[in-house]
Amino acid sequence: MTKPFGFTSTTDDVLAGIDLAGKRVLVTGVSAGLGVETARALAIHGAQVVGTARDCEKASKALAEVGLNQTAIDLVELDLADLASVRRAANQLLTERRPLDLVIANAGVMAPPFGLTADGFETQFGTNHLGHFVFVNSIAALMRPGSRLVMLSSSGHRFADVDLVDPNFETTPYEPFVAYGRSKTANILFAVEFDRRYRALGLRATAVHPGGIRTKLSRHMGAKKLQSLADSINADLAKEGKPAMAWKTPGQGASTTLWAGLLADADAVGGRYCEDCQVSPVISDESIGFGNLGVRPYALDPETAKALWTKSEEWVSETFDLRLEGHR
Repeated sequence: MTKPFGFTSTTDDVLAGIDLAGKRVLVTGVSAGLGVETARALAIHGAQVVGTARDCEKASKALAEVGLNQTAIDLVELDLADLASVRRAANQLLTERRPLDLVIANAGVMAPPFGLTADGFETQFGTNHLGHFVFVNSIAALMRPGSRLVMLSSSGHRFADVDLVDPNFETTPYEPFVAYGRSKTANILFAVEFDRRYRALGLRATAVHPGGIRTKLSRHMGAKKLQSLADSINADLAKEGKPAMAWKTPGQGASTTLWAGLLADADAVGGRYCEDCQVSPVISDESIGFGNLGVRPYALDPETAKALWTKSEEWVSETFDLRLEGHR
């Protein structure tokens, strides 16, 4: 049984006494924030870390600031908003043929103005979901039996379910947080379907919410909008007689990622959504505010997860199924 970690637990708490020597872990988005902290914690405990970034020079500087040099982490250039870049990065890793024990899909964008990726997808859905969908599926053959995929989602999934008819807001008015919600729900659904498809092959997947953290992820919002969001959450909490929300440090935010990926029972977290180092309850009551733990039922719906996988393959013009590839 794992230790009772929680809201204030840090990566150092979760990995205390754990030797990750011999483990190879891939983390997307290691140029700032949670990605840097996740890479740091893994590396100091002996893991060989593969980090991806759009700007590897920026990532190198950020990692050096926390004591990681080129011997501690391998960097791969990856722009999740460009499927050509995604496929180049995946092919580079496949050519090296070095197996992986854990894949952490950490990179993402939040609430930018409306825009399209290089392939014509709405920025958040195209980057947060489709970029990771192609990248993870492309390198899944490198995952050893017993390995896990951790998708970073968010309580922001409560803003919206996925829209399989109009994912690019061609007929729907664009709202930044609706788009963000769609992409974060998609991250959870991807984990649900990945886990269902590949658990018989020894691969498991889960989704996590790191918590409220002041990182560069919120750069498109600005301080005023970020505070407005926090005020809204606090208003909901006050109605319930609960204290105001507390911001997490990057170390506290990344702890759930490492707990779910390395410590938690695979059957407990497989195909589930976790936060504060625990599996979250399913909440159907929409009056329960963002300051409370919980995942919406639509984000775990297995039929929606299957449908999203099928539509995602259509959108990116590529099919993925390790069961047909003789995965070992």
